[in-house]
Amino acid sequence: MKREWKRKSSAIRNVAFVLLAAALLLLATACGTQKTNEGGATNNAAAGNASNAAAGNNAPGNGATADNAAAGNEAAADNGTAAGNEVAAAGPQATTYPLTVKDVTGTELTFAAAPQRIVTLVPSETEIVYALGAGDAVAAVDNFSNYPKEAADKPKIGDMNADIEKIVSLKPDLILASYSMSSAVVDKLRALKLPVYASDPKTYDAVIEKVKQIGAVLDKANEAAAVAEHMEQVRTQVADTVKDAQKPNVYLEFSPGWTVGKGEFLDELITLAGGTNIATEPNWYEIDPEAVVKANPDEIIYASMTVKEGEKNPILAAIESRPGWNAIKAIKNKQVFEVDQDPLTRVGPRLADGLLEVAKKLHPDLFH
Repeated sequence: MKREWKRKSSAIRNVAFVLLAAALLLLATACGTQKTNEGGATNNAAAGNASNAAAGNNAPGNGATADNAAAGNEAAADNGTAAGNEVAAAGPQATTYPLTVKDVTGTELTFAAAPQRIVTLVPSETEIVYALGAGDAVAAVDNFSNYPKEAADKPKIGDMNADIEKIVSLKPDLILASYSMSSAVVDKLRALKLPVYASDPKTYDAVIEKVKQIGAVLDKANEAAAVAEHMEQVRTQVADTVKDAQKPNVYLEFSPGWTVGKGEFLDELITLAGGTNIATEPNWYEIDPEAVVKANPDEIIYASMTVKEGEKNPILAAIESRPGWNAIKAIKNKQVFEVDQDPLTRVGPRLADGLLEVAKKLHPDLFH
């Protein structure tokens, strides 16, 4: 009995820890700076000006899936006919409905038409919808969605503990959520038969694929292709620029006392930016200050936070006050850098901006 109780207690602690990490990440995102990133705005405008698009070449009435869009285009290209070549050259085509997609939980959703009443539960999904030029279809957003400016003016449905009753009253035909941050809310909404598309991308590529799939659902595949192309171009630019550079050891703190290790997009972001993450544990976790001192990082990256005038970023304040940290190379050599919180932590189109900013901090001599 005692052994069984220990196993159950351990499982409960693990679940609670994951939920706490998710809450801290969302809180960190909420406390991020609210300044507008000019590059992101320009790219969003370019995506918004792209013509309407699509994601599959299935015959009407037979249904379609977002995943077979590329296969459909390849088939057209291989057809050998003039019409097939024209379709291939044109790129994504208008979405064929009904469209069935599968989210990160394995849940299938079928759409009879492009959604017109969208509710977003996290800022990253809000930013994706607006980047695709579908902002007019947004019925409500979470409390922390502050980009683009128009999103902040939308009705609010709460934080991680979303107002279920309010969401139901909006009669959404699509709810976009992060399963790792809002699993309980997602499960409640699904129990009410509401259409929830949940995601949890762990890599830069997974973010790009999420953008494409949401683009297919919204009949915005051309816009999604433009956003994806920009993200890929930024990654290529960074990779080509830092490929021969020495890789500094990097410590990243996204929320006071918290860092991120293997298996998460921020760990990959450090690698793509030309650094080596010193984090030794997987996922999001609370740091051991002595372990960071022992790792002796060359550079420290920390996320911006909204503070009152005259106040210091609490992450920086903690970094500067921890015993023994003044011996760390990054601090002795003044290689401690703040980066914009929102593009860094939101798994949407502006993650490309976060990647570029981190790369510029780690290799300032290579970017002009």
